[in-house]
Amino acid sequence: MTVGSVRPPVLVLGVGNALLGDDGAGLLVLAELERDAAQWGDQVEFLDGGTQGLALLDRIASRRALLVLDAVALGAEPGTVHVLRGWKHAGERATTAHESNVAELLQASTLLGERPEQVTVVGIEPARIETGIGVSEAVGKAVGKAVGAARAELAEKLVGGKFRRDFHRDDAHRSDPHDRADLQGAPRPG
Repeated sequence: MTVGSVRPPVLVLGVGNALLGDDGAGLLVLAELERDAAQWGDQVEFLDGGTQGLALLDRIASRRALLVLDAVALGAEPGTVHVLRGWKHAGERATTAHESNVAELLQASTLLGERPEQVTVVGIEPARIETGIGVSEAVGKAVGKAVGAARAELAEKLVGGKFRRDFHRDDAHRSDPHDRADLQGAPRPG
């Protein structure tokens, strides 16, 4: 982005550490999504945030929506794809390997009045987070499904390549533990 350029309203942020096995799941999903980046035009920015935490504060500021891609440990079968919407208090209970970083990032952006209006996390349940390059078989097989979930989230937020201003399903000011869809798990509580 150049000085004076307008920031895309949607940021897709992959977080994780590719040197810790399944912890790199979000980065694999990001890499797959980036292959089709042109379809979203100038409305979406893709960013490999690695393990930067608060250093990403400026990158999420003034966005309409933030889509985080990560390893998400909720105790489901490894490879389960989770979609978490409306994170108000991300950090009350650890659900991702980087949640403390993501939680700090969101809390700081809230204090500064620059938190994205909509926050969604698409993640894959890890089998192992330990030193080693490459993801487990279960996580590797789930990458395609996670990419599909992330594309669906983007499609809901964007219409005809423009940000949908009327989309408020994942209200960033409400934290509802029932507002979660496990794509391979149980039906969404209603």
